Amino acid sequence: MTAQMRVLADGPRDPLTPRELQPAYRNFDAPRLYEEAIKRGEGAVSGSGALVVETAPHTGRSPADKFIVRDSLTEDSVWWDNNQPMSPVDFSTLHADMSAHAQGLALFSQDLQVCADRRYSKRVRVYSEFAWHSLFIRNLLIRPSQPTDGPADFTIIDLPTFRADPKRHGCRSHTVIALDFTRRVALIGGTRYAGEIKKSVFTLLNFLMPAQGVLPMHCAANDHASGAAIFFGLSGTGKTTLSADPERALIGDDEHGWGDAGVFNFEGGCYAKAIRLSREFEPEIYAASQRFGAVLENVAMDASTRRVDFDDDSKTENTRIAYPLDFIPNAARDGCSGHPRNVVLLTCDAFGVLPPIARLDAAQAMYHFLSGYTARVAGTETGVHEPQAVFSTCFGAPFMPRHPSEYGALLRNRILKHQANCWLINTGWSGGGYGEGKRMPIALTRALLRAALHDGFAGAPFRRDPHFGLSTPLSAPGVDAFLLDPAATWRSREAFEATAAKVANMFCDNFATFAPFVDKDVLEAGPRRAP
Repeated sequence: MTAQMRVLADGPRDPLTPRELQPAYRNFDAPRLYEEAIKRGEGAVSGSGALVVETAPHTGRSPADKFIVRDSLTEDSVWWDNNQPMSPVDFSTLHADMSAHAQGLALFSQDLQVCADRRYSKRVRVYSEFAWHSLFIRNLLIRPSQPTDGPADFTIIDLPTFRADPKRHGCRSHTVIALDFTRRVALIGGTRYAGEIKKSVFTLLNFLMPAQGVLPMHCAANDHASGAAIFFGLSGTGKTTLSADPERALIGDDEHGWGDAGVFNFEGGCYAKAIRLSREFEPEIYAASQRFGAVLENVAMDASTRRVDFDDDSKTENTRIAYPLDFIPNAARDGCSGHPRNVVLLTCDAFGVLPPIARLDAAQAMYHFLSGYTARVAGTETGVHEPQAVFSTCFGAPFMPRHPSEYGALLRNRILKHQANCWLINTGWSGGGYGEGKRMPIALTRALLRAALHDGFAGAPFRRDPHFGLSTPLSAPGVDAFLLDPAATWRSREAFEATAAKVANMFCDNFATFAPFVDKDVLEAGPRRAP
């Protein structure tokens, strides 16, 4: 057994002694955490009972401040082109300084679990400075029926008021997220954004799971008598919305593993985007946002009426709701399913050139999984006048410590072994790019998705897209065939062709990084470079 595998196979480890960190509030439930949060001035209660909090100045993750300890375990196994190293000495100094900072604080702790499949279950202990952070992670991870004493498999220390010293701790700023895979510890300081806690756990699992033959996935998943489905997609592509289908059991909305027995949730809760949340189009998520125990991050609320306004983006576009999975009526109670019958890759193409749905073969699925394409719209930053392409490999590059080819190979092998159907769905623009065309109606996307998951457009003719090599159906139940051809929706065919060629070349330029690591069929599965 190699040194790396010995570390991965070792039992629980917790470097923290009781003398170093003594939580004043251990495993508090939601009512008691509400009381502490209100008493400490951390948030306010909405008229419907949710806890409303703010995370400024950080209203999202801080990827430039995230580090992984570079040691004998990670030296040859971490994808350092994508991850920043921290020395073991700097991490030890940071850990000691954060432990000292914690001595004057009344900390909260939660003893939780990850991985619904018990064969892979890990115990997670989260120490947090804020009561609402403790409620947040209690919502997001799996709550054991009876918390146990003893060491944890993963330990998270979350101290928003700690300010890191770049010279002393080997980091970039006063904000730091540092992960030591050998000791299985994550240190988070200088940020109130609670998503850093959740994603630190995910990053640890993304490193550990492949060694156990499990594909870790940044995806949503749901189940049905006809078979399970998984949904990959970056923020804003509809991953949470489309997976919350009342006709299907929700396994989870964000993080899963695909093992020998099937798909299982890493978590026990959901972290949904709240911006422009609609009771009409997202009834399950909207209902969850109205319940006691839900945490609303950076959502605007009228101080007098206590009504929240999900359309208000004055604080950030990245408004969020954190709630336990059991807030969704049709959630799968055990968090597990069999092998997925369908694999869905979601993209929000703000250039308006990708079809609303396309069928992929295994090589194409691996190509688009490694590409991880979406596009951000213009108008959110000064001087930006057109959509910006985003390629986040495996649909989650910031959380992928290993080289993408490892995850891609695992996905392709799973698809081929279990003969899963693969689909690319564009939830972005049609009839032109952002500012000219229109966003795909969610009703259209749902109709196409249901047709794909039901019978895979059985009997429908398909055509091959000349720019991207995608197979698109010529007809779909209840859908105007005109909408299935992106070129036909544009007023100018010439403008469409020029934009499609531009986007195809973006794909080719981005994929050059992966060319040495994939087979020829995968390399040839992508768009054709335009002259």
